[in-house]
Amino acid sequence: MKLKEIQTWATVPPTGIGGSFWVIVKVTTDNDISGIGECYGIPVSADIACRMVEDTFARFAEGEDPHNVETLFRRVYSAGFTQRPDISMMGVFSGIEMAVWDILGKASEKPVYNLLGGLFHPRLRTYTYLYPKNLGRDGWTDEPVGDVYHDGDVAAERALAYIDQGFTAVKQDPAGPYSFQGGRELSLEELSRSEYSVKRIREAVGDRADILFGTHGQMTTSSAIRLARRLEPYDPLWYEEPCPPDQLTAFSRVSAATSIPVATGERLTTRVEFHHALKAGVSILQPDIGRSGGIWETKKIACMAELFNAQIAPHIYCGPIAHAAAAHVAFTSPNFLILETIQTGFHEDILQKPLTWDQGYLLPPTEPGLGIELNESVLEEHPYETGGRLHLEMCQTPLDSANSRLQSDLDS
Repeated sequence: MKLKEIQTWATVPPTGIGGSFWVIVKVTTDNDISGIGECYGIPVSADIACRMVEDTFARFAEGEDPHNVETLFRRVYSAGFTQRPDISMMGVFSGIEMAVWDILGKASEKPVYNLLGGLFHPRLRTYTYLYPKNLGRDGWTDEPVGDVYHDGDVAAERALAYIDQGFTAVKQDPAGPYSFQGGRELSLEELSRSEYSVKRIREAVGDRADILFGTHGQMTTSSAIRLARRLEPYDPLWYEEPCPPDQLTAFSRVSAATSIPVATGERLTTRVEFHHALKAGVSILQPDIGRSGGIWETKKIACMAELFNAQIAPHIYCGPIAHAAAAHVAFTSPNFLILETIQTGFHEDILQKPLTWDQGYLLPPTEPGLGIELNESVLEEHPYETGGRLHLEMCQTPLDSANSRLQSDLDS
């Protein structure tokens, strides 16, 4: 069995939830077994990202035995004489590698988790962001629900709605916007808004749900510590990416200054960078399997975290293929904590059969491989236009610590 060919799609989720586009791949072997994968957050236009995936497959994977996952990883990791963590190339490789594991599972007629150590958890606890539209049991609607980011009362109301759907944890980031300048000092207004939001959510949910506080790395060390002290009375499960991802010394100082567990990982790649995070005192790792190096590398990251008594909470802000792949690693990992999830109609529509849920918990697939199959016609009905938005984009305006007027301008 040899890897023979690859097909790529750049599709645009109509809700915009999960990013501006998804890069999805299908790899086929010379004996006609196909596997699917998904690349996360390659920071170029989606059509260019697809070409990158196709070029990488042709250079390093075409004609290879799919069992040789380690060889494939080392080839791409070292591409162009780099031999170091490269977030773009690892995003490219991760989607290809997921498809390879899907092939291996189908060839052996077993779910991927049975190839990674077996089913350790019978189901996975999941969480959701508080989204500014209504996510009901019958799928996504366009009904607005208010400003969940800047209005703590609305956030508390949305938290209760998600708990009624079975979730036992919700996440919010009320401290934006996310400027390209790196760490900055939050204004007093932003600090107070964040504190009020968490306070109201805690008052609403009591001990029925954990609160996960995200920040997307926009704070200086001092600002992160100031905010952490305001949040501590409400006992968040974690404090996510309080400083820019290239400032791990700052993570160490923040971790030492707060009782809230510090989490990070969505913008890191390979076990090299996650090892640095663990040494900096991060106790909850959030690898995004579409960027971290794929299934095998993410399994290594989870195993390494055990040596630091740390947990994994895979990041998911993408489509359902990466979601399914992350779940297979999570099902096999003793130190799994919780899995991010997104449930929209489009997430279900691009699969022939959606992932299986039970009151806020994800159940393991029984089908071989990743346990999912694409609905290719739906992908093709939502194509990416050349030169469109990136998967995620940052505010291109510098902000300062008294930016309430500018904040209003940005929000409008």
